[in-house]
Amino acid sequence: MDSNTSAADLLKKVRKIEIKTKALSHQIFAGEYHSAFKGRGMAFSEVREYQYGDDVRNMDWNVTARLRSPYVKVFEEEREMTVMLLIDISRSGFFGTAGSTKRDLIAEIAAVLSFSAIINNDKVGALFFSDRVEEFIPPRKGRGHLLHIIREIIGLQPKSPGTDIGEALRFLTNAIKQKCTAFVLSDMMDAEPDGSPRYEDALKVAVNRHDISVIKVFDGRERTIPDVGLVHVKDSETGKSAWVNTSSAKVRRAYSESVQAADAAALKLFRRYQVDNVEIATGSDYVKGLMAFFGRR
Repeated sequence: MDSNTSAADLLKKVRKIEIKTKALSHQIFAGEYHSAFKGRGMAFSEVREYQYGDDVRNMDWNVTARLRSPYVKVFEEEREMTVMLLIDISRSGFFGTAGSTKRDLIAEIAAVLSFSAIINNDKVGALFFSDRVEEFIPPRKGRGHLLHIIREIIGLQPKSPGTDIGEALRFLTNAIKQKCTAFVLSDMMDAEPDGSPRYEDALKVAVNRHDISVIKVFDGRERTIPDVGLVHVKDSETGKSAWVNTSSAKVRRAYSESVQAADAAALKLFRRYQVDNVEIATGSDYVKGLMAFFGRR
């Protein structure tokens, strides 16, 4: 009975997110997505009679000779791409204080990107990761395939609690041989104690093969500690816990500085390897964030 109830709840969530994000993709994102993420090149479409100003390098000499009139080849953008979604389902994603969790936000953004890709006749695949690859769905087309991905985005539970973005990038590099457009959807909480990203080596390799973009989700409460006295906190991924005196200005300042250092190190890394990125907060209008992101490309 419990399993039937949870299955029914899951179907309701899938349907709700499909209705919302499909509408957004049709009304807003399809055109922006098309402009931002180009196809692989130009493909031959047809021939037509030569017009003043046409590039003579496109002349079709066989047709010209046969019809005894100048004809040129017409090319169109070869739009079909492969889109891969690298979706972080680690335990830290279940945090949220602004009406939704980071996992909820990732699910909606992933669905919008998926529908935008399908509208543009692109193939979509998904790679779900924690500190290991939890599931890999090879890229395909079609609504049924897309709904399968959305069901997994909503319902898949991680077998491991941690985060290893480098492992996901390495899997992508090995699994997808032809160039693809890949979105990393994560809170990007994967840094050394000094704040430096642990995934630099894997990113350096991946960007040489694929077009990588990072969509970082975060919750505003993660960036500062409120003054609420002595509290017991626990890391959802490592399980470590400690008592923290949040009334200490020194403690609050040290925490904020460590978060800022990690953010700055990640941005520096993205600039170094020319990785497009955007940050979107829980409770914010992610439509604006994505539109700005597409526009920058």
